[in-house]
Amino acid sequence: MGKSGTGHPTPLTYLKVASILAAVTVVEVAILYIDALSALLFPIFMILSAGKFALVVMFYMHLKFDHRLLSWFFVGCLFLAAFVMLALLGLFSLLS
Repeated sequence: MGKSGTGHPTPLTYLKVASILAAVTVVEVAILYIDALSALLFPIFMILSAGKFALVVMFYMHLKFDHRLLSWFFVGCLFLAAFVMLALLGLFSLLS
């Protein structure tokens, strides 16, 4: 996507990213109304949420333009949070 002379995205780029985020949100809401996908809601929403997280972190937090170590830190935290959430879901489903 386009960059200004300073190396940061242009306002048009931010508008494109916001449009993509809005479209993904519309897809998420639409998925709730499809009964055939009710068994797959969790994995679908995890994937869509991870994509939205990546877009927000890359563009609005400017990690796409910063040192790679910061990007790895955020991605690592995303995977750690997902693992903890899955472990808790597994734990509580076994205990109940």
